[in-house]
Amino acid sequence: MSTKWYEVLTGQLQQKKQYKEAKARLDALPEPYRSTANALNRYFLYFGGITDGDTIVQMFIDHADLWERASIDRLPLSEVVGEDPVEFAENFTQSYAGKQWIDKERARLIKAVQDAKRSEES
Repeated sequence: MSTKWYEVLTGQLQQKKQYKEAKARLDALPEPYRSTANALNRYFLYFGGITDGDTIVQMFIDHADLWERASIDRLPLSEVVGEDPVEFAENFTQSYAGKQWIDKERARLIKAVQDAKRSEES
């Protein structure tokens, strides 16, 4: 039992460390890449709703990779995010199909309706 608890805790600590490292990479970018990447990072947290720690950490690492490469190549922001930054952010987030908060609520809703149907039949 304590081994499982320890693995959960250390896994979470490792994920937190990886997230902080990815965030530090974004903070080290030159402008305008830094402010754009940080704005997207914030949007990912609100829009994504991903609950799987490994998935969200990988998303943030890949996001940092993208912006570091864009900065090195001096790509115009429009070449990275296109004309619609919301569309870019949502497509980027959706490509990391981890478990999301809404999945739990969907399952809860389905179960509630199924239970109601069973009680109706009896």
